[in-house]
Amino acid sequence: PVPTGLPGDPDPEEAVNDDSSRHGGRVRGFPHERGNWATHVYLPYLAQEEFLELLELLVSRARTYIPSLAAMEEFHLSLSQCVVLRYHWIEPFVRSLRERLATFHRFFCVADQVKVYTNQNKTRTFIGLEVSVGHFQLLELVSEVDRVLEEFDLPTFYKDPSFHISLAWCVGDLAGRLEGQCLRELQDIVDGFEDSAFLLRIQWEQIRCKSGNKYFSFPLR
Repeated sequence: PVPTGLPGDPDPEEAVNDDSSRHGGRVRGFPHERGNWATHVYLPYLAQEEFLELLELLVSRARTYIPSLAAMEEFHLSLSQCVVLRYHWIEPFVRSLRERLATFHRFFCVADQVKVYTNQNKTRTFIGLEVSVGHFQLLELVSEVDRVLEEFDLPTFYKDPSFHISLAWCVGDLAGRLEGQCLRELQDIVDGFEDSAFLLRIQWEQIRCKSGNKYFSFPLR
């Protein structure tokens, strides 16, 4: 491992005031420290107009159960947890990712099953679209990402992951209010949406890694 706290480390992430009211009441999963860069590997999804129409229908219905629900502004499918990298680990981490992901080809997933999630510390609840087709290819990707994480002694992904695209979120553990009747109504909206079978068949073309304010892209073949 690279020694930490080297003098003169570049550090664009200066001390942050963790005022949760500034970002919708969200709470950090780990405290911010100078030189620590929150890092995440994922498949980005660029939402089309039809997807945003479906999202609006789903969020509108879900808000009859939880008025504070907020729609996501960007969409992705996670291949890693959010982990912490030291600044001087970023370049070797990205290089190792690029090497391990270089042989992967583009592939399709179907994300059409509405599901409710909470984060690990139960501070946020999410509505997501779970993958029903393409699980095997995603597990192969996660396996390679996990190997890179292990090289840096970082936590690997969940052992039995539920791959999904998050659609909306709220503060707190409110899963009980969304499951049951609400979830059935949301699934009915998805199933009945025009061309939903085509809309929710997603081709993944690249993998991304976000570390602090830096973005790295790994095109699939």
